[in-house]
Amino acid sequence: MMRHLFAAALLLATSAAAITPDGHALIAFKESISDDPSGVLATWNPSDATPCHWHGIVCNTLAGFAVPRVVSIIVASTNISGNIPPDIGKLTQLRRLSLHNNRLTGTLPLELFNATALRSIFLQGNLISGEIPPQINRLTNLQNLDLSHNRFFGVIPDSIGDCGELHILVLANNFLSGYIPDSIGDNLTALKELDLSDNHLSGPIPRNFGNLSSLQSTLNLSYNSLAGSIPESLGRLPYTVSLDFSHNNLSGRIPQEGSLADQGPGPFIGNPALCGLPLSRPCPVAPYVPPLPSIPKEDAPPTVGPFGAEMPPANLTRRSSLGTGAIIAIAVGDLVGISVVAVILIYFYWKTSICEDKCCRKKGESSEGGFSHGKGTCCLRRGMLSGGAMTSEESEGSSDATKVGADQGELVALDKGFSYELDELLRASAYVLGKGGLGIVYKVVLGNGLPVAVRRLGEGGTQRFKEFESEVQAIARVRHPNVVRLRAYYWASDEKLLIYDYIPNGSLAVALHGMLQPPL
Repeated sequence: MMRHLFAAALLLATSAAAITPDGHALIAFKESISDDPSGVLATWNPSDATPCHWHGIVCNTLAGFAVPRVVSIIVASTNISGNIPPDIGKLTQLRRLSLHNNRLTGTLPLELFNATALRSIFLQGNLISGEIPPQINRLTNLQNLDLSHNRFFGVIPDSIGDCGELHILVLANNFLSGYIPDSIGDNLTALKELDLSDNHLSGPIPRNFGNLSSLQSTLNLSYNSLAGSIPESLGRLPYTVSLDFSHNNLSGRIPQEGSLADQGPGPFIGNPALCGLPLSRPCPVAPYVPPLPSIPKEDAPPTVGPFGAEMPPANLTRRSSLGTGAIIAIAVGDLVGISVVAVILIYFYWKTSICEDKCCRKKGESSEGGFSHGKGTCCLRRGMLSGGAMTSEESEGSSDATKVGADQGELVALDKGFSYELDELLRASAYVLGKGGLGIVYKVVLGNGLPVAVRRLGEGGTQRFKEFESEVQAIARVRHPNVVRLRAYYWASDEKLLIYDYIPNGSLAVALHGMLQPPL
């Protein structure tokens, strides 16, 4: 009996010792998981010689190594609970770590940054807390980092600028505070997407963000406590970038340079001190004060020196010959004029606020979905495609937005190069470009960074589908360098959409008359 027990123990010891060092590190990860409701780690058996056939594990045979090495861990959206153990850092050839949309807690172990071959870290949608360690700069090959929807706090480490290969940096929906480090704009020039929204970041927007010329998808700084003006340098960013500075404490005139001049009001709302186009809030104009006339040298009174000698006349200004009453009258008149202008501005601002409050009460600010993340849903969704509905920036007399669903119609592509689904179009970032008698036009940035122009025709009367289809097909057949190409259309009884190429050269009014100033 003792002989059999000894043999069994020897066999187990031999099997455990046979597993590769990468397998040992993964077993340590499995032991740190407190709950695995789907049993996704059931195949992780310590008696196996290699972990390469375990669920979620990818191995590659690399030069210089006798056995295949673990290069990828993909255990996402499985609701596993636990924490990330330090042993993960022993996977020195790990390229991808995807543990997003689980219930992981704890902090990021410093040993993780010993896995210097990492190119992608996807940990979004967990409960991980603590600070982002400054040792992240060891990952010089890192290209994708998504830590959004967690509980990280503290500052964004300045050392993140040493990860010069980063293409995607998403830190949204955390509790990060402090200034945005300048190292992002100085060194991360390969960034294609930057999302720092829904945090507690303060200070100014770094002016060197205008150097991020590789941005293609998003620059989202919304829902923070950023202050100061919007740097003019951001106008150098590509026109395809979806900008969002909404719901901060920004102030001053919105610059009208480059891509900043081609935005709707959506990226700027929620900043009470911002003014100028494309917002309806005009910037204050300083009153003009004419300079006092100078006195000719020959009329200047003589100046007496310290010993009674007459000095040559200096460049003096003539004292006003107006009486005290005239000066008081002029001052009172200026004060009355300024007061009248202020009352007019306050009236229009009050009237606009009342309309917006009515709009929000009609739509319900507590509704879920869209890009608001639960904050200011009604106001943020105005003028965007969101949650299955396309809504306009509310104007006087406008009706509630009509929801567009896949069960009401079909998105029909008129061009073979347009291969997007309706759901993808509705989830994309969108801003109002303009509106008129033929509907509202939105700028929509699709998932791959491609911008399109979407014209919403609304209910469109009693026009039947066949009539609408024939007209759209005729328009689609037109090929001319001065006619914007129609890519697709959507038809339903209560909603009609036309999807065109987006031409980033401003409006026709701007081309004919230059930049129009807002009326007083």
